[in-house]
Amino acid sequence: MDKATATDGQALVFARNFFKNPKMLGSLIPSSRFLIKQLLRDVKWNDVRVFVEYGPGVGTISGEIVKRMRPDAKLIVFEINDDFVRVMKNRFHNDPRVHVLHRSAADVQDALRELGLEKADCAIAGIPFSIMKEEDRQAVLRNTHAALRPGGSFLVYQFSSRVRADLEKIFGPVHQGFEPLNILPARLFHCVKV
Repeated sequence: MDKATATDGQALVFARNFFKNPKMLGSLIPSSRFLIKQLLRDVKWNDVRVFVEYGPGVGTISGEIVKRMRPDAKLIVFEINDDFVRVMKNRFHNDPRVHVLHRSAADVQDALRELGLEKADCAIAGIPFSIMKEEDRQAVLRNTHAALRPGGSFLVYQFSSRVRADLEKIFGPVHQGFEPLNILPARLFHCVKV
Protein backbone atom coordinates (compact mmCIF):
# COMPACT_ATOMS: atom_id res chain seq x y z
CA MET A 1 0.00 0.00 0.00
CA ASP A 2 1.38 3.43 -0.83
CA LYS A 3 2.02 6.02 1.87
CA ALA A 4 -0.64 8.42 0.60
CA THR A 5 -3.48 5.93 1.10
CA ALA A 6 -5.25 5.91 4.46
CA THR A 7 -4.74 2.61 6.25
CA ASP A 8 -7.46 0.72 8.09
CA GLY A 9 -5.97 2.05 11.33
CA GLN A 10 -6.23 5.63 10.11
CA ALA A 11 -9.85 5.07 9.05
CA LEU A 12 -10.55 3.70 12.53
CA VAL A 13 -9.02 6.79 14.15
CA PHE A 14 -11.18 8.95 11.88
CA ALA A 15 -14.36 7.02 12.75
CA ARG A 16 -13.58 7.07 16.48
CA ASN A 17 -13.17 10.84 16.35
CA PHE A 18 -16.41 11.19 14.40
CA PHE A 19 -18.30 9.47 17.22
CA LYS A 20 -16.56 11.67 19.82
CA ASN A 21 -17.57 14.87 18.05
CA PRO A 22 -19.65 14.37 14.88
CA LYS A 23 -20.14 18.11 14.26
CA MET A 24 -16.39 18.68 13.98
CA LEU A 25 -15.98 16.07 11.22
CA GLY A 26 -19.44 15.96 9.65
CA SER A 27 -18.82 12.51 8.13
CA LEU A 28 -17.99 9.04 9.38
CA ILE A 29 -15.46 8.48 6.58
CA PRO A 30 -12.73 10.69 5.06
CA SER A 31 -13.22 12.64 1.81
CA SER A 32 -14.00 10.63 -1.32
CA ARG A 33 -11.69 10.41 -4.33
CA PHE A 34 -14.37 12.30 -6.28
CA LEU A 35 -14.26 15.23 -3.86
CA ILE A 36 -10.47 15.25 -3.87
CA LYS A 37 -10.32 15.20 -7.67
CA GLN A 38 -12.74 18.11 -8.00
CA LEU A 39 -11.10 20.07 -5.17
CA LEU A 40 -7.59 19.79 -6.64
CA ARG A 41 -8.39 19.92 -10.37
CA ASP A 42 -7.61 23.62 -10.92
CA VAL A 43 -4.41 23.77 -8.86
CA LYS A 44 -1.49 24.98 -11.00
CA TRP A 45 0.97 22.45 -9.60
CA ASN A 46 4.05 23.91 -11.29
CA ASP A 47 3.40 27.34 -9.75
CA VAL A 48 2.58 26.31 -6.18
CA ARG A 49 5.49 26.17 -3.77
CA VAL A 50 3.69 26.65 -0.47
CA PHE A 51 0.46 24.79 0.31
CA VAL A 52 -1.46 25.29 3.54
CA GLU A 53 -4.11 22.82 4.68
CA TYR A 54 -6.50 23.26 7.60
CA GLY A 55 -8.00 20.22 9.29
CA PRO A 56 -6.28 17.40 7.40
CA GLY A 57 -7.77 14.65 9.59
CA VAL A 58 -5.87 11.48 8.68
CA GLY A 59 -4.32 13.08 5.60
CA THR A 60 -6.54 11.81 2.80
CA ILE A 61 -6.26 15.08 0.86
CA SER A 62 -2.74 15.77 2.15
CA GLY A 63 -1.54 12.52 0.59
CA GLU A 64 -2.90 13.55 -2.80
CA ILE A 65 -1.28 16.99 -2.51
CA VAL A 66 2.07 15.40 -1.68
CA LYS A 67 1.80 13.10 -4.72
CA ARG A 68 1.23 16.03 -7.06
CA MET A 69 3.32 18.86 -5.62
CA ARG A 70 6.75 19.90 -6.84
CA PRO A 71 9.82 18.36 -5.18
CA ASP A 72 10.74 21.77 -3.75
CA ALA A 73 7.21 22.62 -2.52
CA LYS A 74 6.10 22.64 1.12
CA LEU A 75 2.83 21.50 2.67
CA ILE A 76 2.02 23.10 6.02
CA VAL A 77 -0.90 21.42 7.79
CA PHE A 78 -2.78 22.82 10.78
CA GLU A 79 -4.63 20.36 13.03
CA ILE A 80 -5.98 20.81 16.57
CA ASN A 81 -7.12 17.22 17.18
CA ASP A 82 -4.47 15.27 19.14
CA ASP A 83 -5.23 11.92 17.47
CA PHE A 84 -5.04 13.39 13.97
CA VAL A 85 -1.80 15.22 14.74
CA ARG A 86 -0.28 11.89 15.83
CA VAL A 87 -1.51 10.13 12.67
CA MET A 88 -0.26 12.93 10.41
CA LYS A 89 3.18 13.10 12.04
CA ASN A 90 3.54 9.33 11.76
CA ARG A 91 2.27 9.23 8.19
CA PHE A 92 4.52 11.97 6.82
CA HIS A 93 7.56 11.73 9.11
CA ASN A 94 9.82 10.70 6.20
CA ASP A 95 8.83 13.64 3.98
CA PRO A 96 10.70 16.85 4.90
CA ARG A 97 8.33 18.84 2.65
CA VAL A 98 5.43 18.26 5.07
CA HIS A 99 5.16 20.24 8.30
CA VAL A 100 2.44 19.10 10.72
CA LEU A 101 1.53 21.85 13.17
CA HIS A 102 -0.57 21.25 16.27
CA ARG A 103 -2.21 24.64 16.24
CA SER A 104 -5.13 26.68 14.99
CA ALA A 105 -5.49 27.74 11.38
CA ALA A 106 -5.84 31.30 12.69
CA ASP A 107 -2.06 31.16 13.36
CA VAL A 108 -1.22 30.74 9.67
CA GLN A 109 0.69 34.01 9.25
CA ASP A 110 2.83 33.46 12.36
CA ALA A 111 3.50 29.84 11.41
CA LEU A 112 4.64 30.72 7.88
CA ARG A 113 6.94 33.40 9.28
CA GLU A 114 8.39 30.93 11.82
CA LEU A 115 9.11 28.49 8.99
CA GLY A 116 10.84 31.22 6.95
CA LEU A 117 8.11 31.29 4.34
CA GLU A 118 6.69 34.59 3.10
CA LYS A 119 3.30 33.73 1.61
CA ALA A 120 1.23 30.69 0.68
CA ASP A 121 0.27 30.01 -2.94
CA CYS A 122 -2.72 27.84 -2.09
CA ALA A 123 -4.75 27.15 1.07
CA ILE A 124 -7.20 24.28 1.44
CA ALA A 125 -9.75 24.02 4.23
CA GLY A 126 -12.30 21.45 5.28
CA ILE A 127 -12.67 22.72 8.85
CA PRO A 128 -16.32 23.20 9.90
CA PHE A 129 -16.72 26.95 9.41
CA SER A 130 -20.49 26.76 9.94
CA ILE A 131 -20.17 25.70 13.58
CA MET A 132 -17.21 27.89 14.51
CA LYS A 133 -17.65 30.95 16.71
CA GLU A 134 -17.99 34.06 14.56
CA GLU A 135 -14.73 35.57 15.84
CA ASP A 136 -12.79 32.35 15.21
CA ARG A 137 -14.20 31.95 11.69
CA GLN A 138 -13.38 35.56 10.85
CA ALA A 139 -9.85 35.21 12.25
CA VAL A 140 -9.15 32.14 10.09
CA LEU A 141 -10.59 33.72 6.93
CA ARG A 142 -8.90 37.11 7.36
CA ASN A 143 -5.54 35.59 8.30
CA THR A 144 -5.75 33.21 5.34
CA HIS A 145 -6.39 36.14 3.00
CA ALA A 146 -3.39 37.97 4.48
CA ALA A 147 -1.18 34.85 4.25
CA LEU A 148 -1.87 34.26 0.55
CA ARG A 149 0.19 35.88 -2.20
CA PRO A 150 -1.71 37.98 -4.75
CA GLY A 151 -3.31 35.49 -7.15
CA GLY A 152 -3.21 32.76 -4.48
CA SER A 153 -6.17 30.40 -4.14
CA PHE A 154 -8.27 29.42 -1.16
CA LEU A 155 -10.12 26.13 -1.74
CA VAL A 156 -12.85 25.30 0.77
CA TYR A 157 -15.06 22.22 1.02
CA GLN A 158 -18.05 22.14 3.36
CA PHE A 159 -21.33 20.32 3.93
CA SER A 160 -23.20 23.64 4.07
CA SER A 161 -23.05 26.85 2.02
CA ARG A 162 -23.12 29.08 5.10
CA VAL A 163 -19.47 30.21 4.77
CA ARG A 164 -19.97 31.60 1.26
CA ALA A 165 -21.15 35.04 2.43
CA ASP A 166 -18.08 35.39 4.66
CA LEU A 167 -15.78 34.32 1.83
CA GLU A 168 -17.35 36.88 -0.53
CA LYS A 169 -16.87 39.70 2.00
CA ILE A 170 -13.16 38.95 2.24
CA PHE A 171 -12.22 37.54 -1.18
CA GLY A 172 -14.85 39.02 -3.50
CA PRO A 173 -16.42 36.72 -6.13
CA VAL A 174 -16.43 33.04 -5.19
CA HIS A 175 -16.78 30.14 -7.63
CA GLN A 176 -18.98 27.41 -6.15
CA GLY A 177 -19.03 23.73 -7.08
CA PHE A 178 -20.82 20.67 -5.75
CA GLU A 179 -19.70 17.06 -5.33
CA PRO A 180 -22.60 14.65 -4.82
CA LEU A 181 -20.33 11.56 -4.73
CA ASN A 182 -19.08 12.17 -1.23
CA ILE A 183 -20.51 11.19 2.14
CA LEU A 184 -21.99 13.74 2.83
CA PRO A 185 -22.35 15.59 -0.50
CA ALA A 186 -19.99 18.57 -0.38
CA ARG A 187 -20.00 22.16 -1.55
CA LEU A 188 -16.73 23.52 -2.87
CA PHE A 189 -15.72 27.16 -2.91
CA HIS A 190 -12.78 28.56 -4.90
CA CYS A 191 -11.56 32.01 -3.94
CA VAL A 192 -8.66 33.97 -5.41
CA LYS A 193 -6.83 36.79 -3.65
CA VAL A 194 -6.71 39.80 -5.97
